[in-house]
Amino acid sequence: MKYLFIKIALGFAALNWAAIVIKWKWLEYIAKPAAMLALLAYVWRLRPGLVVHGNINWLIFALLFSLAGDIFLMLPGNLFLPGLIAFLLAHMAYIFALSIALPPLNLASLIVVLMVGMTSVQIYRRVAAGLESSGETRMKIPALLYTTVISVMVILALLTLVSNGWENYRALLLSAGALLFSISDTWIAWDRFVEPLKYRDLRVMSSYHLGQVCLCLGFLMTP
Repeated sequence: MKYLFIKIALGFAALNWAAIVIKWKWLEYIAKPAAMLALLAYVWRLRPGLVVHGNINWLIFALLFSLAGDIFLMLPGNLFLPGLIAFLLAHMAYIFALSIALPPLNLASLIVVLMVGMTSVQIYRRVAAGLESSGETRMKIPALLYTTVISVMVILALLTLVSNGWENYRALLLSAGALLFSISDTWIAWDRFVEPLKYRDLRVMSSYHLGQVCLCLGFLMTP
């Protein structure tokens, strides 16, 4: 029973992926927000007090902003910018949740920062070039801000791997979740601003849902 809502979230996520494949938009409208609502229910059940690492309130805010972003990007019309803002706030909430227990600065943490930083710079350069060529230069600053914020989130999650303050299974789940979430966002930006991606929606949503599940389990899962 402890992971009932995680199983429900994964079930709705799978329905969402199926809806993308068979192009049943009505099912996507149901399953996509339902997956996030199930994760919120999972966290809400464990809401008393603080998470072992990180404040549970920030985790709830991250999921609420993610739900809002899901709805903005799902609805017809040009709601990409509101969706971008909602997910930006979600990443910031994850940053606050992860920054509760930071490791000391050492060689391992410096390597993590450099690796994520160099990767993010290369991705942003390609996105910025795409924005230039398509005439959407007004989006360069929002894209830079978003890239910076998500990079910080990924760095903080990966730093749990080199911190003595995090259990190994938590650190692995948090790192996997942050990486999957960032991959999902990268695919959205790449498809929109660089070049079209085959199976974009399926790639984006599968990595996104699995990333969110891993992040929630990383904060709240117990042995």
